[in-house]
Amino acid sequence: MKIIWGIFKRDMCHATRNVIAVIVSMGLVVVPALYAWFNIAASWNPYGNTKALKVAVANNDKGYKSDLIPVRVNVGETIISTLHANDQLDWQFVKSDKAIDGVKSGEYYAAIVIPKGFSADMMTLFSPDIKHAQLKYYLNEKINPIAPHITDQGATTVVNTIDKTFAKTIAQVGLDLASSILHYSQSPQMAEYMRNLNGNLTTMADTLSGASQQVTSYSQLLGSANDIVDSTGKLLASATKAGKQAQNALKQGKSGATSFTSAGANVTSSVNTALDQVSGAFDQVAAKVNKAFDAIGKDSDTAASQLTTLSEQVSSSESLYDTYITSLNHMHESVEQLPDSDSAKQALLEAIDREITLLEAAKGDSQKLAQQLKDASTQVTQDTAAAERSRKEILNRITSAKQSISNVRDDYATNVKPKIDALASTVSTLISQTDSMITQLSGTADDLDDVTGDVGTNVTSIRSTLGAIAKKLDSSAATVKELITKLETGGNAGDGNSDGGDGDNDASSSDSGESDELRALATANASTLSTLISAPVALHRVSVYPIANYGSAMAPFYTILSIWVGAIILCAMLKVTISNREKAHVLGLGDTLPRVAGPSGPGNASRWGLRLDHEYFGRYAIFALLALLQGTLVCLGDMYFLGVQANHALQFLAVGWLAALVFSNIVYTLTVSFGDIGKAVAVVLLVMQVAGSGGTFPIETLPKFFQMLYPFLPFPHAIDAMHAAMAGSYGNEYLLDMVYLALFLIPSLLLGLVLRKPVIRLNNWVSRNLESTKVM
Repeated sequence: MKIIWGIFKRDMCHATRNVIAVIVSMGLVVVPALYAWFNIAASWNPYGNTKALKVAVANNDKGYKSDLIPVRVNVGETIISTLHANDQLDWQFVKSDKAIDGVKSGEYYAAIVIPKGFSADMMTLFSPDIKHAQLKYYLNEKINPIAPHITDQGATTVVNTIDKTFAKTIAQVGLDLASSILHYSQSPQMAEYMRNLNGNLTTMADTLSGASQQVTSYSQLLGSANDIVDSTGKLLASATKAGKQAQNALKQGKSGATSFTSAGANVTSSVNTALDQVSGAFDQVAAKVNKAFDAIGKDSDTAASQLTTLSEQVSSSESLYDTYITSLNHMHESVEQLPDSDSAKQALLEAIDREITLLEAAKGDSQKLAQQLKDASTQVTQDTAAAERSRKEILNRITSAKQSISNVRDDYATNVKPKIDALASTVSTLISQTDSMITQLSGTADDLDDVTGDVGTNVTSIRSTLGAIAKKLDSSAATVKELITKLETGGNAGDGNSDGGDGDNDASSSDSGESDELRALATANASTLSTLISAPVALHRVSVYPIANYGSAMAPFYTILSIWVGAIILCAMLKVTISNREKAHVLGLGDTLPRVAGPSGPGNASRWGLRLDHEYFGRYAIFALLALLQGTLVCLGDMYFLGVQANHALQFLAVGWLAALVFSNIVYTLTVSFGDIGKAVAVVLLVMQVAGSGGTFPIETLPKFFQMLYPFLPFPHAIDAMHAAMAGSYGNEYLLDMVYLALFLIPSLLLGLVLRKPVIRLNNWVSRNLESTKVM
């Protein structure tokens, strides 16, 4: 570091040794700033001074007047009047010949000629054969490359003026026509026409309403007739349905009667058989009881066994009673299915119930007899006297049981069976007669149902047609009445007054509001409305990161460009290599290096401690100092001399400082490494960056080659960083651009400190050959 500082101090002493050196040093700092300031000042507001550009205008329009629209239209005159008030360009109103000749001679930058039939061509909008109205635009493109684009804007202004004027004229004619119609509608003649029309329409509406009422009455009459027919059909259908149900019931009744008769016969047979068996069984039991009791004295055990056996036999006979009772219950259920109107039904049910009661009593006697026999079987072995009493009781119980059986059989034969036979005969006869009558009724109902069905269908169809006719008549009458209401409302509005007691005015308030709006539109200022119609949309410009003027917008490009130019000037005016004498003084070896050092060149004093990197940074120090002064001066002059917009002044200065260091290092390294060839490479890089940095035109508008090269050039990042410092940064935009710009130091230092060594000899050989020419 000491050696580098020593080289820098000697360079500063040499640069300030005399006045000329100081002046030259100051010039190296000021010249780049002047380059930037002149360019920025020249482009400060070029589009604000276009009023000095001369553009000729010649009007040959003859105008147009149509029979349909009795208004004379001359668009050419309107254009001339509008351009007189326009100061965007220096409009020159001359004849067409002079305008064309002035463009050719360079007196005018451009000329606009309005042809004779311009207005007529525009009015073909209302005819089947539409023609595009054309202006003749003459342009001299050799005078200046930017002027044609500026005058194109002027021509566009003329075209827009024509479009707005045409739309305004048509709108104004339409509004005037509407106003005329409104005034005519308010005249007495029009009011008389409206009264006559309202009277005729009222009569028509009444006629339509009357016809609708008559058709509705016919429909209602047919509806009443149809109701009668429908009722008759429903009654017949009900009778038919009831008859069918009755037939089904009669079929079931026949089956029930047959079953009932069969059941009665079966029950009678079963009763007689069962009762005879039971009566005979009791006789046998009585004989066996006497036999068993007679054997008590001889063999008591045998007697007890016989009595037990008899008890079991009597108990087993209970199933006969149960069978008989079950048969009677079945008969009871069959009788309950008969009609309640049958007088014999209830008597038969009572007889069956009484028969079941007698059977239950007989069954009880049998159960008691069985129990007594069982008790007697245990007594015969204990007490002879008690056994004798038991025999008498058992015999009495047998006699009682037999009597109960006789009572059941006599009651059944006397009361139940005759009633069953009579009821079965009566039911069969009734069922046969009823079935014949229902069959005849069903046939009659089917015939009548066909007739009522046809009548109902025809009546319904006729009523549907009449209903549709009535609706059409009502709709027509309502439409006519609505039309009358609207006409009356329009007439009242046209008269400017209305009757307070007229209810129709309230019903048509919305229509009156529409009429008021139409009247307000027709009576308003036609010129104002037509102007609004011709240009209904206005452009509201919202600037994001606004720039004060065109000069400020171009300042980053010219500032960065001047800093690069300043770096080239430094390398052109200052030496990039250190002489042997300077090396000796820095090393403290006197005025010259020892002979062993060899010829003057980079790295020849390395054996005494002056390495190649010491020479590189030692001499670059003065370049860096002057570059920083250049960047500082040009940035301060931009902000405080020219007034360039800079929302963040310190950031603006930081961009200039970083760009000065990076650019000066790149140009210095190229010069140190390749000599004059390196200077030429620096100029080539300058030219490439002027074209491909996007400083003037968007990078997207440049050729593909420059779009691909764009990210690998330092200019774009420096310009973007300076824009962010001027108008504001989006996120980390400013910091990222500063980092990208600083990254260009890496390849530059790599070339100056590492890759430079292999090419030193080649560079020395090239330099000796150039010097030998005595020209280069």
